Amino acid sequence: MGDGMGDALRVGLIGYGDAGRGIHGRLLREAGHAVVGVVTRDAGRADAARADWPGVAVVDDVAGLLGRPDDLDAVVVASPTGLHREHALAAVDAGVPVVVDKPLGVSAAQAREVVEAARRADVGLTVFQNRRWDDEQRTLRSVLASGDLGRVHRFERRWERWRPVPKDRWKENDPVAGGLLLDLGPHLVDSAVELWGPVASVYAEVRAITTAAPDDVFLALHHAGGVVSHLWGGGLVGAPGPRTRVLGDAGAFLVTSFEGEPTPFAVLDDAVAGDPGRGPAPGSHAVPEHGGWLVHGTERVPVPCPPGGHADFYRCVAAWLRTGGPVPVDPADAVRTAEVLDAAALSAAERRVVDLR
Repeated sequence: MGDGMGDALRVGLIGYGDAGRGIHGRLLREAGHAVVGVVTRDAGRADAARADWPGVAVVDDVAGLLGRPDDLDAVVVASPTGLHREHALAAVDAGVPVVVDKPLGVSAAQAREVVEAARRADVGLTVFQNRRWDDEQRTLRSVLASGDLGRVHRFERRWERWRPVPKDRWKENDPVAGGLLLDLGPHLVDSAVELWGPVASVYAEVRAITTAAPDDVFLALHHAGGVVSHLWGGGLVGAPGPRTRVLGDAGAFLVTSFEGEPTPFAVLDDAVAGDPGRGPAPGSHAVPEHGGWLVHGTERVPVPCPPGGHADFYRCVAAWLRTGGPVPVDPADAVRTAEVLDAAALSAAERRVVDLR
């Protein structure tokens, strides 16, 4: 691609809403990269882009961004999910390495199409699975490496929120490309597969309670290696459950809360590090720096959180494009995740277990 100087990448952003500005733009800045082009038709978002990135070229269509590919080191697709396939293929056709926000497409067929197009064109493609760099995921990997849980038999993860009045966005209103199965499902499934490997069968319950698109999701994945993953996503959950619970024959790993979402289990995180079994001292709200708890019945010990964060994804993108480092997220992983989500949709529709073997 272009011959920009230094380690900073020159990035074009397709979309400048909650994802484009609020997530990708923020992380690109943290990783030291520059947004040089933005696609948006919204006047307010265009003004925000110009304020955030002085000198940025703001255009109202993807063709305008990709018309000068030598000015770009990478393109980030942060448009609504229903447009991911179209916009990713446009970047591939222009010969620009592309980062696609999850999911890669609304189906496994769309995901495979994009991966195959990038392979034929020899254009770099990766998928934004930033949750691999979450504090809890990094901490859990360290716990698994230590062997402290013994043989794991169950993995639980919840992404539950209390939103009795839903937001009014395409995510809530588009029954095809919106909803929690395609929004949170890719993160939940990717996290499980990263840890426990291929999925042999899927059972799912998917329904829409307060929105046109699904806002209540449960998946049970049976991994080929024997672990069972139970994954929840919900927008009408007045009492969110513990974020992560991993059960093994030597202990358990527990994460009680997530990114400031209120939870009845938050009191567990008020324990003083020196006395984790008894709760906080009178008048104290000290919280140890930890990424979760190692639990044995009533005994619990805070687990240190390894260094890192979501911006590491874009540092890995730079190493991938500049020095030939490994692809941050193999796009084949996104295809496998899409296959699981397709199976989940089928399972929910037909009320049966779907075999993926």
